[in-house]
Amino acid sequence: MLELEKPWRDSQKYLEGRLMEAAYEADLALRFLEAGLYRNAAGKAFQAFKALLAALAMKYRDALAQRYPGRKRLRSGKAVEAVDWVIAVMPTGLMLEVARDLSQLAGPELLHYANIALNLHEFQYNGLDKTGVLSRYARLESVAEDVKALTQYVREAVEKLRKTA
Repeated sequence: MLELEKPWRDSQKYLEGRLMEAAYEADLALRFLEAGLYRNAAGKAFQAFKALLAALAMKYRDALAQRYPGRKRLRSGKAVEAVDWVIAVMPTGLMLEVARDLSQLAGPELLHYANIALNLHEFQYNGLDKTGVLSRYARLESVAEDVKALTQYVREAVEKLRKTA
């Protein structure tokens, strides 16, 4: 079992763990897709992107620190920097905002892929809607295209980050 180091304890180990997680999740997404398990594939692609975004947030922590000032108290009672809590948890509701903030540093495509990841996350829970009213996806082919595109982006970004980390 992969256990992540906390970003406030060892930022480099945290970054490496998130990159490993992103790569594993991307591989699983493609395996699920090959098996015809579209909702599972969508969920894994989302998790791969979330791990990548957390890794990028760690790399560019100082840029995010202004956006998330102050401290956050953990369940254990320990207080940590709010930015470190965001990096560690990477709440779904903040992913688009974090991607927007980091897109100037990590590339403008980050925001595009954040939207794809969130679309896939919604599909994982709501499934397909052939009428196109209740879901962002009306065809499984569209889901498959987005899973493939997102996992390709994650894999490339992971490799790039590993070279610069």
